[in-house]
Amino acid sequence: MRHIRLLAVLAALAAFPPGAASAACPSDEAIDAFVADWKAGTPTKAIALDATMEDALCAQQKVIARLGEDLGAPVGYKAGLTSQAAQERFGVDQPVRGVLLEGMLLENGATVPAAFGARPLFEADLLVVVADDGINQATTPGEVLRHISEVIPFIELPDLVLAEGEPMSGPILTAINVGARLGVLGPRIAVEQSDAFLQSLADIEVKVIDADGEELAAAKGAAVLGHPLNAVAWLVDNGVTLEPGDYVSVGSIGPLLPTAAGRTVTATYGGLPGDPQVTVSFD
Repeated sequence: MRHIRLLAVLAALAAFPPGAASAACPSDEAIDAFVADWKAGTPTKAIALDATMEDALCAQQKVIARLGEDLGAPVGYKAGLTSQAAQERFGVDQPVRGVLLEGMLLENGATVPAAFGARPLFEADLLVVVADDGINQATTPGEVLRHISEVIPFIELPDLVLAEGEPMSGPILTAINVGARLGVLGPRIAVEQSDAFLQSLADIEVKVIDADGEELAAAKGAAVLGHPLNAVAWLVDNGVTLEPGDYVSVGSIGPLLPTAAGRTVTATYGGLPGDPQVTVSFD
């Protein structure tokens, strides 16, 4: 199913040659230059300047198709700018969305280079796993809960990739796939179909600490649009069709943080069953 989805992306691009779908959709040459810099970990120029969101999503499809040649098929989606502070920073009034590829996801305890990208960062996040396609009619956190099977503590490792001084708006972030680069999965937590479990997702106490026990960040699940599952509802309300088994990254639970060589960081999720943890090391 994943590879069918990637083929569908490629087919959609073939059906609309450069300039046919939208005059502002970046050219293949611009996308190729961006992807070359992305792969090299080199700060690059913004694409989709002054673009509409439609144009930005066209650019994103092209980027995903190129990256998928190395990173495999799509396995889900990410919501970005899911806090008020992040939206104010980038001058938008709603989240943005990106696509997760198979090769982006790493196992708990992974070690990655501190300079894993052009402008590498890390953040506490949360993944949910789609149980069935009924989720595509969900409009509230309670309705979303009925159609997910697991939640997974997640440290996302995004890469802003654009050179310092380059513009960074909602459409530009969308065009660069919302900085999706890598992410580390923690233990899988089975969803309980109860009001208590639903509330626990909003009340999660997420703390990021280093190996010396220094607290680097702390936030509650409600930092994401009032409830983490609102990010899933937003995606399906904005044109995303989810499939059983898809991952959805709900967005930052706390601030984006800089990487540092030699540092190991752990995110703890107090309030989820077993107070699970996810860890990543930077070499």
